[in-house]
Amino acid sequence: MSHASPWSFEPHVITWVLVAATGIAYAVIVRRPSWVVSRTQLASFSGGLAVLFVALTWPLADIAMHWSLTGLVCQRLLLVLAAPPLLVTGLPQPAIASFTRPLVVDSLLRICRKPAIATAIVTVIAVATLSTPAVDAQASSLAVRAVCDGALLFAGFVLWMPVLTRFPGPRPSSLGRAGYLVVQSIVPSFLAVVWIFARHPLYPVFARTPPIFGVSAVLDQQLAGFVAKLATIGVLWSVAFVTLARAQRVTAVGGDPDPLLWSDVERELERIERATRRTRTGGRRHGVDDSKLPDDDHGGGMDASGI
Repeated sequence: MSHASPWSFEPHVITWVLVAATGIAYAVIVRRPSWVVSRTQLASFSGGLAVLFVALTWPLADIAMHWSLTGLVCQRLLLVLAAPPLLVTGLPQPAIASFTRPLVVDSLLRICRKPAIATAIVTVIAVATLSTPAVDAQASSLAVRAVCDGALLFAGFVLWMPVLTRFPGPRPSSLGRAGYLVVQSIVPSFLAVVWIFARHPLYPVFARTPPIFGVSAVLDQQLAGFVAKLATIGVLWSVAFVTLARAQRVTAVGGDPDPLLWSDVERELERIERATRRTRTGGRRHGVDDSKLPDDDHGGGMDASGI
């Protein structure tokens, strides 16, 4: 593949197919009577697909791969900060509950819903995919590039899991979510400070290519630092402010800013049921009498009527 110019069109057929397939799958999903979406949700999911298309196709994907660290940062911001919340918001709530119900997925959701763990996961992925070997590898291998893009998209979903109420299960309070977003805006983006103050190129792959618009590799690196820092703070702090403002308005009229949703209760009941089944299975395996274990039909478990 030639890289003589960042403006030479390169088809990204696999990306086109994946985005189109996702759109078709969504169209099929929302035709179910119980999974109908509003126009706002439809626009949100469509916006998420558009963001993915822009981030993973020409010209941004090619610029990010070979030509500019600033281009790479812009692509990463779209994959982490923009696409995941738009896609999740556009899905019908019953669909999200269904997709996250399998044990493996629900266990991952339960772990990533914890702010400290979510911050650690996002930081590790952000730093690992921006290491010099990783950036060099993604410039020469489409497979590595696909892995990095997938990891970043996963990091984006993890980042928003403690914040979005559409994910079922307990979540931090409004104040907790706002504080978490502030931390997420600072910790994973510490490399931006390094880029801003570095006096030589840190990524050989971008230093070897001719500058775009006459911007040197060092200046491009500094611009990337400012873009990464300002965009991350701007987006996450804005969401934190809106979260606190909404909570304050609800509290002012005597409401609960963090109401318990039925999807949250239902998910907790499912988790209790799974834990009870594991206890019973473990008891039988070790020869424990079932009669000594809690009985869901006689008050040992929870059901919706007892809430």
